[in-house]
This record gives sequence, C-alpha cells and structure tokens, in this order.
Amino acid sequence: MELHLENVPRSVELTRSSGVTAFRYIDQRLLPDDLNVVETSEWHDVVDAIKVLAVRGAPAIGLAGAAALALWAAQADRFDDVEVVASEIATARPTAVNLQWAVDRALSEIEGVPESEIAATLFDLVKRMEAEDEAANRAIGANGAALLGPGTRVLTHCNAGSLATGYYGTALGIVYSAAEQGNIERVYADETRPVGQGARLTVWELSRAGVPVTLICDDMAASLMAKGKVDAVIVGADRIARNGDAANKIGTYGVAILAREHGIPFYVAAPFSTVDAALADGSGIVIEQRDACEVLPLPIEGVDVWNPAFDVTPARLITKIVTEKGAFSPEELASQL
Repeated sequence: MELHLENVPRSVELTRSSGVTAFRYIDQRLLPDDLNVVETSEWHDVVDAIKVLAVRGAPAIGLAGAAALALWAAQADRFDDVEVVASEIATARPTAVNLQWAVDRALSEIEGVPESEIAATLFDLVKRMEAEDEAANRAIGANGAALLGPGTRVLTHCNAGSLATGYYGTALGIVYSAAEQGNIERVYADETRPVGQGARLTVWELSRAGVPVTLICDDMAASLMAKGKVDAVIVGADRIARNGDAANKIGTYGVAILAREHGIPFYVAAPFSTVDAALADGSGIVIEQRDACEVLPLPIEGVDVWNPAFDVTPARLITKIVTEKGAFSPEELASQL
C-alpha cells in the first residue's frame, strides 16, 4: 500500500513571521466539505476554538493551550496575571488531561524567566512540543504496528488521527505505520455520533492518505464483528487513570464490550501526557457534558437530552495501552509512570 501522508495537513501550528506570533488551525467543524485554515494572534480565539471543537483531540488541544499562552505573552504588557490567563485556558474543556498538562508545562518553563524573555521562551517551548508530539506519535505508531499482522482489519471509534494531534496521530498513527508495512487490509470507522468525528474526520483523513476505509454507523459494529471482519480495535484516549481506565469519545466503552464478547483485542493509543498519575482509577475522570442541540437540533417540548462527550472504558476490557515508550497491559502502566 502506498501511503500519501503529504495529503494529510497539520491540524495546529504556532508560527512567527515579521515579528508577529500567530496560531494556525484547521476548523474541524467544517470538514470534510471545507478545509479551512484559520490564523489568529488572539489567545481568546484559541480558547474559543477549543470550546466549540474547531480544535479537538487531546494532544491537539494540549498544543493549542500552550500556544494560547504564548499568544497572550506575545502581546502582554504585564505578566502578573499569568496564572489567571493560564486557568482560563486550561479549563476550556475538562476531560482531556493534555490541556492542563500543557499549560502546567508552559508555566513551569517560564518560572524565574525575566519578563523580557517570557514570550520568546514560550514560543520556543511550543515549537519543541510540536516536534515532541509528532515524534511520540510516530513511536506510538511503530509500537502499535508491531501488534498487527498481515491483512489486519481495524475498527476505530472517533478520530485519533493527525487531525487530533500535532501530526501523524495516535490510533491512526498505528494504522499508518502498519500500512507502510503492508499489514492493513481495511479500516472500519464508526460514525461516532452525535458529532460525527468518524464520519466527518477519520474517513476523510484515511482516504486522503490512501488507506482503504469503510464508514459504518455506530450500531453496526456488533454485526461487523460477528461476521469476523474485525481483527483489532484501536482507539485514542483523552485521559487515562493510573490503573489503566481510559476515557475516550462516548461509545468507546460499548465498542470495548463488543470486542471482548467477540474475542477481539482492544488497544488504546495515547502519549504518556494523557496518563493522569494523580487519578487512581476512572471514577475520578470529569466527563464533559455537551449542548443538547448536538443530539436534538430542534428541541421538543417535554424532552430532555443527556449528552456526555466521553465515557470510561474499564482497564479489564483493554488489551494493551500503546504509548511512545511501548505497549503495556493496564496492570503494567503504573510501573512506567
């Protein structure tokens, strides 16, 4: 299989030209119909982009959070309110730990730095983080590809590809790496209701890269597995507890149950920045509640909507957690922290 990753654009990037620092991102709400790259120098714009899912995916919003702080610093006249700004950025979305992790790293980086050097320090940090993210994703890809044999048919849920990271992707990074080795026969992508990240983003990205992909409705996964058409399930994660419980897009838990029922390995792909060492298990993961209009665009009188953005897959249903350091069983994860 000949991959064409050059057709998969970078989703987020901090830039500087003629002394102006700016953040570029793909507005993922408009895909697949419109590939619109937005550029802004305002940190509030980046926070808003995270909130409305124009920028999404745990690693990507982590990079965006650090970039937002860099944009603020580039225009700040005083720095005594940096903690307030950092808090607003870090709380733009509650579930993905990468956002808080990235902002905390940025704050740590400028501790003790003269005010005249803070903006440059943060810019340099974000560029390092972008490079580190791609390197981690490529390592995740290689470590995960080692688990897949020839002719593998993968099912994935939501989008954990290049669009969800700085570049290359976590779950789809494994697909890309295995495809380069000739081991991917086909990827089945759940539509991932209610926002449709699989239907709008994953299939778009895979098709541009030249990976054979089939879109299915979420409720078709069980029948597909029963017909023996799935060899492995690979998903991303927004937060992983110390015991290996993993939060990912709503519906992932159900896919994990189906995989266990059908004897199919269930892999979670994520960088170590997604592991929250402070959480003993998934019960402490805050689940973001989204607007009812995502499920019911036109309200019906007397009808309530429950719309959690994520669910938590118990560690007992996860075969391996694939990271840049290697692929580990949930029981082995804590020893790597």
